[in-house]
Amino acid sequence: MPADEALPTITALRGNSQRLDGGAMFGNAPKDMWQRWATPDEHNRIPLATRALLVQEPSGRNVLIETGIGAFFSPDRRERYGVVESHHVLLDELEAAGLTPADIDVVVLSHLHFDHAGGLLAAWQPDTPLTLVFDNAAFVVSEGAWARAIAPTARDRASFVDGLTDLLWDTGRVELVTGDHSATLGDAYRFHRSDGHTPGLLLTELNGDDGPIVFTSDLVPARPWVHLPITMGYDRFPELVVTEKTALLADLAARNVWLAFPHDHDVAMARIAADERGSYTVTEQR
Repeated sequence: MPADEALPTITALRGNSQRLDGGAMFGNAPKDMWQRWATPDEHNRIPLATRALLVQEPSGRNVLIETGIGAFFSPDRRERYGVVESHHVLLDELEAAGLTPADIDVVVLSHLHFDHAGGLLAAWQPDTPLTLVFDNAAFVVSEGAWARAIAPTARDRASFVDGLTDLLWDTGRVELVTGDHSATLGDAYRFHRSDGHTPGLLLTELNGDDGPIVFTSDLVPARPWVHLPITMGYDRFPELVVTEKTALLADLAARNVWLAFPHDHDVAMARIAADERGSYTVTEQR
């Protein structure tokens, strides 16, 4: 982006929060280690956010990066997946920012797992089919993530929302991206790519008033995962996650980029630095 071009206003918004099993979230890390980062409850679950980034451009266009988990689950499934609130928290956050769902022009989805894309849907009502809440938005997702959502494996089928891709496609406003940029978004947005958590994961980078920001999605879901060996049980290819994190974090630390986390319960963004051993620590947070 040219230096004299006005920068967007970027705001981290909360979606519905979750409590998930700490062992699943920290993969093969022992509990004695991970409970220093996240305190489990009596069911071994740890608190997790599901965040989005609201990008309000000087042109007046409103871009939403991710939508969180939302409130589309029925009460029994909400309990099963540890979703805390029954109402659609992201819509409350948008209202507090002076916006309605109709004001959102573009939604960028790193992938289509329900805890990142469920917020596209209206809150659950008995005997009511799933409906989208962003009636005017274009939807940007990678071709690889779309393909996996349409044809998941037995291992990750439960991570997707049945019928969501049909609802999105029927709008006629889906862009499936294959490169580092989106025709819908323009050159001010750049994608980093990852396949370790799920094929086709997009990590969106853009410039804010305090420097570049990358929405790290589930490659680095929260601060503990800046530690290179730490992966999730939900990652499809954990060793690839480590390789991809090693390259990404070296780049972001060298450029002093903000990492925007989807799942950190307490911190929306942080900067990192590498020590002499090549390990990463958080240096600033907000």
